[in-house]
This record gives sequence, C-alpha cells and structure tokens, in this order.
Amino acid sequence: MIILGSSAGRTMSRIRRCASRATAAFTVGLLWATPAGAAQPATSEPPHTAHAQTFGGTRTVGALFPPDSAFHLCTASVIASPRGDVILTAAHCLDGTGAGDVFIPGYRNGLAPLGTWTVVSSYAPEGWLTKRSPRDDYAFAVVAPHRHDGHIEQIQSVTGANRLGSVPQRGEEITVPAYPAGSGGLPITCTTRTYAFESFPAFNCTPYVGGTSGAPWLHRSGRGWTVVGIIGGPDEGGCHPWTSYSPVLDRSATRLLATIDRGTPSVLPPPVSAC
Repeated sequence: MIILGSSAGRTMSRIRRCASRATAAFTVGLLWATPAGAAQPATSEPPHTAHAQTFGGTRTVGALFPPDSAFHLCTASVIASPRGDVILTAAHCLDGTGAGDVFIPGYRNGLAPLGTWTVVSSYAPEGWLTKRSPRDDYAFAVVAPHRHDGHIEQIQSVTGANRLGSVPQRGEEITVPAYPAGSGGLPITCTTRTYAFESFPAFNCTPYVGGTSGAPWLHRSGRGWTVVGIIGGPDEGGCHPWTSYSPVLDRSATRLLATIDRGTPSVLPPPVSAC
C-alpha cells in the first residue's frame, strides 16, 4: 500500500508487522523470560483459532496516524496516569519524538467522536532505543491538551483510561480492539486467551493484520480494564494474521510510566523495513 504525503517515506516500515524473528528462551520459575533463542511461528492457522469481528469502537482505544496522513498505520490506547495525557502503543509505531502523530480515540468510518489529539513527545525503554529489543517494543506518548469552554482538557478526562497492568497469566482471557491500516473503516475486536510462545505472551485470533500494532490486550478484573500486553514484540507483533505477540510489560514499564513527569523524552530510531 502506498500512502501519499510527507510520511510516505516511513509508511511501509510502519504498516508491516513482521521484522526479523525475535530470539527467546523460557526460564523455569519465570512466566516470561529474557530473550535468548530463535522463535518459529506457526506457518498455517492453528486449529480452533478465534475470528475477530468489526465493532463500533471503544472510547479508550483509537487509530494512530503519522503527521499529514489520512491513513492510520497503528493502534494506541489511553493509559491511566496522574498527568491524564498519556497513550500507549508499540515503539516501532513511532519515529523520533513521535511529535505530530495524531491519535483519534473511538475512530470509526472517518469520524473522530472524541476529538483528535496530537502527540508532543514519547518515552521508550532503553532496550528498544539501543538495540530494538522485541521485549521492549512499547512506548508511552504524551498528547497535547484541548481548550474547551475556556479550560484545559486532558484526553483522560474525555475518554477515560485503562490501567497499566503486567504480563498476563497463561490462559488469561483478553479482549483486543485494534485498527487494521487504512483511511477509514471500523475497528476489530476479539476475545480469546493468552499462552506462552517462547518468552513472549501470545494469542491466536485472525485477522490481526498491518495497522493493529500497538493494540492493547485488555483484561477485565474487579478494578476494571487493565492493559496486560500490546501487539508488538517479536516480528513487530507477528508475521501471520492468526498469531499475535506482545512485548513484556513488567515492572520496567511501570517505572517508565512513572518517570514521564521528570524524565527526558526519547528519540526513537526510525522504523525499519519489515517482513
């Protein structure tokens, strides 16, 4: 797919979800271990794979657009924070500071029912910044506030937010709203269960294609919805539409979120060619 506009040069590397395979090994006693060996994806759709359905969208999840582009290339979600202005996506979805990217929560059929929110800075873990570690393929982005009726309004007060959780238990039920790449259309959603693929969380549901990177894995508990993963990690989320992976959202992610108020924004490396 070719996208016109100033973002054309980096479009293809963002839209495709597959890069070099991650290496990983499972360590006894840890649910998700440190990457170390080669992962081999299923080359055909596994039996009993769930199928995603289109739906009308949800307030906390939206499409992420590069600057000056009518095509959304990734998915992001609003994360609960004291600032009230933070979204979460895959690190490979952002370039540089991420400034100028546009997040549209609840996007559907070209409409922005909750407004458009512009990214001003981003924060990514050191493992992604220095070596593009699939384990660290996540980033928090800060979006600019809106002025409404004479007062400043942060995105979290408009959309609500999901809490940042940690890696899911194997077999945990998740719901994954996501936006296949394009210039309009509806998001998809699927409710399924996680499993361990080498050192990474994974789920089977189809078709999670280009554009779904960054989509949150939402687990419902007594405290509401918690993000326990995002589409990303090995092969930028997966080479096949039926299997998706996540980076490891552990205590490092919680610490990174906590540093946004006092930390220095990251400059993310440019996207690279995938699959």
